Amino acid sequence: MSNLTVVSRIEHDPAAYVRTCGTVLREFNHLTQDSGNVSWLVESAGQRLFVKTAGPPGPPAPGAPVPSFDHAGRVSLLRNAVDLATSCDHPALPALLNVIESPVGPALVYEAASGDLIRVPGDQRGDPTSPYQRLAHLPASALFGLFDTLIDVHVALAAAGWVAGDLYDGCLIVDFRAPTLSVIDLDSYRRGPTTNDMGRMFGSTRFMAPEEFELGAQLDQRTTVFTLGRIVWHFATRLTDEPAAFCGTAGLARVIQKACEPLPADRHASVADLGRAWNSVLHP
Repeated sequence: MSNLTVVSRIEHDPAAYVRTCGTVLREFNHLTQDSGNVSWLVESAGQRLFVKTAGPPGPPAPGAPVPSFDHAGRVSLLRNAVDLATSCDHPALPALLNVIESPVGPALVYEAASGDLIRVPGDQRGDPTSPYQRLAHLPASALFGLFDTLIDVHVALAAAGWVAGDLYDGCLIVDFRAPTLSVIDLDSYRRGPTTNDMGRMFGSTRFMAPEEFELGAQLDQRTTVFTLGRIVWHFATRLTDEPAAFCGTAGLARVIQKACEPLPADRHASVADLGRAWNSVLHP
């Protein structure tokens, strides 16, 4: 049996190859996501691995939503994910263990993150047993401990030059036993500063900065600051977005509200500045 963490190239479709290398625990395809990517959670050689590919070339599968990118675009994003993974080492970023080249693009082999994906379909967000609701109703100390990690990861990523893109609750995996946070699926991050070349960027409207809707607007660390602030605010207000529901101190609320200012110039100037303001209140 081939070892997914060792082999560097295959000459056929990764979909068939992955199944020869272990037990496929779950497949992620057009039935569970609209990116066009195809991925697998695999148990192989005593490890739990997450293998991500650009999926097959050609039109979407029958019944699939139109993917965000064509096959070449998805391959480009996977190459970008490799660049990100090799430029920043953080315990909350699952390690990229291998890149397997194939005739249809790379297969990225990550260690599998433990826990539950926070994003759930919109019609399940009210389910009190969903990861989305469970995260929002953790005790404040546990919740802010997870957001310590989220901000710390992005301080490291910003130091490596990365600006967040398509960062939302679908990038967060929480192991509720500890709890601990893993941050995944950062393929759309960009080296910045850069420019909005799409108009409406990819992402969840709940967490996107105003400049992510404006063609030609600058995207920089203050864009990351906004999205981080929105994620913290959304969950720390127990999903209400109401100031009165914020589960932290008034000082911490002011730090997050500054992060969420509509005008970039009114926000914390960098992710590091947000981190310092956060720590000065939460860990004086």
